[in-house]
Amino acid sequence: MPRPAEPVSILAPSRWPWFALAIAAITFCFQAIPNSRTWFIYDRAALAEGEWWRIWTGHLTHFGWPHWFVDVGLWLVLGWVLGPRHPRFYYIAVVFMPLFISSIIFWAEPGLLRYGGLSAVNLGLLLYLALQGWRRQWTDWFWPSVLAIYVAEIGFELLQDGSGGGLIRFDEPGIRIATGAHLAGAAYAMIAVGWTWLRRPRAGPCHGKV
Repeated sequence: MPRPAEPVSILAPSRWPWFALAIAAITFCFQAIPNSRTWFIYDRAALAEGEWWRIWTGHLTHFGWPHWFVDVGLWLVLGWVLGPRHPRFYYIAVVFMPLFISSIIFWAEPGLLRYGGLSAVNLGLLLYLALQGWRRQWTDWFWPSVLAIYVAEIGFELLQDGSGGGLIRFDEPGIRIATGAHLAGAAYAMIAVGWTWLRRPRAGPCHGKV
């Protein structure tokens, strides 16, 4: 009788979130290289002139190291947890969620001239993970609790009238919390969850024996 395979340690290189680490390395380079923000941040005027790469790279730029540490830290945790559990959603979302968020804020918030950070993408990924985990076991409140903590941080920031980042300190004066971007990330996750639920196989009609 074959022996059961031994579980792979979570610290094994095969379990590392290599894709998430690669994206984190790019964000590190953007943050570490002076003036890179000028070329890669979401900039409404530059987008209107055809600099479409900012739709994606804007989410990889940050306003200072505290902003970077918080966003990238959560990004890596989500890559470690969400990537293996829902790989199809994860990799599709990494491509299309930034496009979705940037499009929403471009058309719905004309006053938002610049935007940067992974927080809106993180919120969408976290919401999807929490809802799917909760769907598997409705009495399991772990993931909704994690989500509530993240939402509480956003609420704390908003209570400060959007000046600064609450527990985060930005490196430019006048930076405000982009609530519309966060809501767009949440909307993307809700759409994705709704789509997966609609595509669940339905139980066929029950036929009893006579």
